[in-house]
Amino acid sequence: DRQRYARHLTLPQVGESVQSRLRDASVLIVGLGGLGSPAALYLAAAGVGRLGLVDHDEVAVHNLQRQILHDTAAIGRPKTESARARLEGLNPQVTLDTWQVALTRDNARGIVADYDIVLDGTDTFTTRYLLNDACVLEGRPLVQASVHRFEGQLSVYGVGDGPCYRCVHPEPPPAGSVPSCAEGGVLGVLPGLLGTMQATEALKLILGIGEPLQGRLLVVDALTMRFREVGIERDPDCAWCATRTARELLPDYAAFCGEGPAAGAPPAREITPRALQARLAAGDLLLIDVREDWEVATASIEGARHIP
Repeated sequence: DRQRYARHLTLPQVGESVQSRLRDASVLIVGLGGLGSPAALYLAAAGVGRLGLVDHDEVAVHNLQRQILHDTAAIGRPKTESARARLEGLNPQVTLDTWQVALTRDNARGIVADYDIVLDGTDTFTTRYLLNDACVLEGRPLVQASVHRFEGQLSVYGVGDGPCYRCVHPEPPPAGSVPSCAEGGVLGVLPGLLGTMQATEALKLILGIGEPLQGRLLVVDALTMRFREVGIERDPDCAWCATRTARELLPDYAAFCGEGPAAGAPPAREITPRALQARLAAGDLLLIDVREDWEVATASIEGARHIP
């Protein structure tokens, strides 16, 4: 241990007694993508005793531009398996819990409650609000980051008298108004930068050193390499972290965020490729392709009208 963590032990703010706090700590990382990849690597390397890894997805080739926890050989494998193999190779002393599941209202509180600190590496508003609410109800600090194209944001919620995510974002944006990474793109190194900062904030909280990013929203512009801070405060009327009138998770977070059908809504109508081919041949169907030019260049259906 002294050899592995020698550069920590020489820091006057750390030493052996403080380093041992890392060994006794546990951190939950939700999302093993662009943000979760560097966060998991650095927390494991730093000697955090137990890491929880939550992701329901599998490694795809388009992930590799930014999700450095995985490699080409892992394509098609669950991200939790790929992450376990990489982190065990990096630091076999770290205990790894893997959850190959999607976070839902049924499992969120039980998973969150078992860890000291939670890192949000997800990219949907549904999971962001769900994770915030679970952390507030279970009294866990939440280190939250997000990225979009060339810009990122980072803050620490649920610490002291600081705000929660809902204090800053009381309501989700209108459905479809914020493109996902797949729709809007992202500079590959940007989530690496923000994910490393998430790990930094988690380490500071565990070690009890420095000044956590509480009550401050850090905004990063990678194109100009400018960092700016926005002061944020707890909303005195926030039902979650201030008045504490909210005592249970919402029944349907997808419906709250407009990212899925409301409870009881009829299923989406679908058509098979063969049925679509028959209707196009019969001439009784107009097919409109709303994708961008670069997507159409990748693959398209003959006869479709392209309207980006």
